Amino acid sequence: MIKNYIKLITGILLLPTLLLAQSKQTKSTSEKNLEQLKQQAVVAIDQRKDQAQQINDMLFSFAELGFQEEESFKYLTNILEKEGFTIQKGIAGMPTAWIATWGSGKPVIAIGSDVDCIPKASQKPGVAYKDPIVEGAPGHGEGHNSGQALNIVAALTVKQLMEKNKLSGTLMLWPGVAEELLGAKAFYVRDGYFKDVDACIFTHVGDNMSVAYGDAGYNGMISVKFTFEGQAAHAAGAPWRGRSALDAVELMNIGWNYRREHLELTQRSHYVISDGGDQPNVVPSKASVWYYFRERSYPKIKALFEKGIKMAEGAAMMTDTKFTYEILGSAWPGHFNKPIAATMYQNIKRIGLPGWSPEDQMLAKATQKELQSPNLAGLDIKLDTIGTPVPSAPTMMMGGQSMVPLTGGSDDISDISWSVPTVVLVYPSNIPGLPGHHWSNAIAMATPIAHKGVVAGAKVEAMTLLDMILKPEIIQEAKTYYTDEQTKETKYTPLISSKEIPAIYLNKKIMAEFKPKLEKFYYDPTKYKTYLEQLGIKYPTLREDQRAELMKKSETKGK
Repeated sequence: MIKNYIKLITGILLLPTLLLAQSKQTKSTSEKNLEQLKQQAVVAIDQRKDQAQQINDMLFSFAELGFQEEESFKYLTNILEKEGFTIQKGIAGMPTAWIATWGSGKPVIAIGSDVDCIPKASQKPGVAYKDPIVEGAPGHGEGHNSGQALNIVAALTVKQLMEKNKLSGTLMLWPGVAEELLGAKAFYVRDGYFKDVDACIFTHVGDNMSVAYGDAGYNGMISVKFTFEGQAAHAAGAPWRGRSALDAVELMNIGWNYRREHLELTQRSHYVISDGGDQPNVVPSKASVWYYFRERSYPKIKALFEKGIKMAEGAAMMTDTKFTYEILGSAWPGHFNKPIAATMYQNIKRIGLPGWSPEDQMLAKATQKELQSPNLAGLDIKLDTIGTPVPSAPTMMMGGQSMVPLTGGSDDISDISWSVPTVVLVYPSNIPGLPGHHWSNAIAMATPIAHKGVVAGAKVEAMTLLDMILKPEIIQEAKTYYTDEQTKETKYTPLISSKEIPAIYLNKKIMAEFKPKLEKFYYDPTKYKTYLEQLGIKYPTLREDQRAELMKKSETKGK
């Protein structure tokens, strides 16, 4: 009896130690399983590299502007439907927007990337000088053709592993429609498509492999079109009877350009006259100007916009016209999740940059030289570091004005980042040192440079997805960061209201003109292994002077 009592007491005393040991053993087994799954993912993605290349090249050949991504929509949703995903089409009032989901239970992880291209950026891939596929047509002069290739290959790989190992979780793929117009993601958020999502991985083309957390330095932005209405008249016979809407547009622009000198240095504002009238002998009764107002915080964006409205009021008063305005798009400044970024960066370090061939470097260096880039070193061979937050402490300037660090561009992934823990994986599929939003940024985007970068990025994304699925603490830490740090003092207030609707009419006329011409060049993977092969392009294609210049530099360096 006493012996049994002693055994019982000893067992009770040793129970915490035994449970701790069991916990460590379970954790060790779990980590071992995770490592095995990551290794399997890497192998599987290498086996899918042809699929990645085909998706990348197909989207490149479509070359569709924002809100008109019709062929991309059909092609991508068809792939995912065949793979067992459930598709919601035409979400948030946008015919080319969709959500594809697979799996069940938690975590729910959203995986997105943009699909639209740039006006007048048509360019033959692999050619290190301007050589459009269709003169004046749109083209992928940023590289948005590559992100969905990365996401789909990564998601299908993880889906296969989840099925085999009976893992819980939901994958949700979606496109960034009309990103160049900042026209979609705020509507996705407003209409509740991310309300049940636990985390979001977004991918964007770049020239290195990186991820960042905190304030990434993005400007927020509001896109708005001002339309003036006056009265038509014979411009020579009775000009006094006319009230020119074009005069109002020009006076608004003149006023804004004078005011620009007295705006804070962090602002960026730019415009195009989207409607200047019909013909010179008719006083324009209607004219429009389209502005992007960018700043570093929600209050400053709103204040800049209000200045624009006052400028329009003044122009209307001077010309005896009336005006209205229409919000076409918006984006918040971005803030990205530290725990997910830290997890992803470990996988980035493990995968590293692709191995660039001499041909890859030749194309990159010749293109950099052609564009008079300050960077003539070719493709990056050293991995980027994790991006840390832009310093938040403002600089005090003369006159007592405080100023946060300068920045530039905007991305509406930022609206999603304020709605759910989000990171952006930047992957190396383009050439460093190019202007951006330019035909030269399309040169690499259907070549081995893009293909290798997509495959490397897919490996990082798949490994990070597995981390989040098998290690619930990552999602919990991400939510804690989102609640206790990111949104502790700053709360998301949309720059669009419940009244705004997506401007899906934009780019219709342009695509109606160029789509019939581009269709002749759509990629056919049943006949050609790559788009380069279909176009008959020798990789890389350089002019003789470019080739001679590179040879000369190589010989000089060798000496």
